[in-house]
Amino acid sequence: MHPNPIYRQADDALNLAFAAEQGAGLLCLSSEGAPLAAQTPFVIRDGHVYLHLVRSNAVARATTGTAPRPARLIVTGPQGYVSPDWYGMDDQVPTWNYVSVHLLGDLDPLPQDDLRGVLDMLSEDFETRLLPKPVWKTDKMPDDLMSRLMRMIQPFRMKIASVEGTWKLAQNKPEEARLAAAEALAGGATGQDLARLAALMRDPPT
Repeated sequence: MHPNPIYRQADDALNLAFAAEQGAGLLCLSSEGAPLAAQTPFVIRDGHVYLHLVRSNAVARATTGTAPRPARLIVTGPQGYVSPDWYGMDDQVPTWNYVSVHLLGDLDPLPQDDLRGVLDMLSEDFETRLLPKPVWKTDKMPDDLMSRLMRMIQPFRMKIASVEGTWKLAQNKPEEARLAAAEALAGGATGQDLARLAALMRDPPT
């Protein structure tokens, strides 16, 4: 997370809305060795993050059956390389622009009886983004197969204690230079979500 305050103007509401829109992130826990991390989809409801992990996942093993563990959910968005040639200014250097939101709080394993509700919450959130496609529901699964799959999964909830957001979008440059870089970026290299990054650079949080 870049410490420059100019990149951290987005308020909690905007950061949370961005995280919810992305819908997936890297869940991290401290450990005695290297930090533990798991890529996971999630939903945000009433100040909590809801998710599930396969029980064999290292994060799940470290958390299940214990007191809530401090966790960090890292949600990243559009990002890409910015050439100094694009600013129309001298004495510039290459950089990397990006959006990243970190959600911090205690990760708590939920009772297995809550799993079906968490699964339904997740699938409904993502399925409704595909409308007008009919929404897939867990009750479409055969009961025996669903029960077998659910035995391998643990539901979790993380109470959001703090939100940190970095929107590094060339706000430290003159507006003309920032917009010129956004225009060049929109037609630049492939492999990243550059069109969306360019759009955010044209209208960063203030």
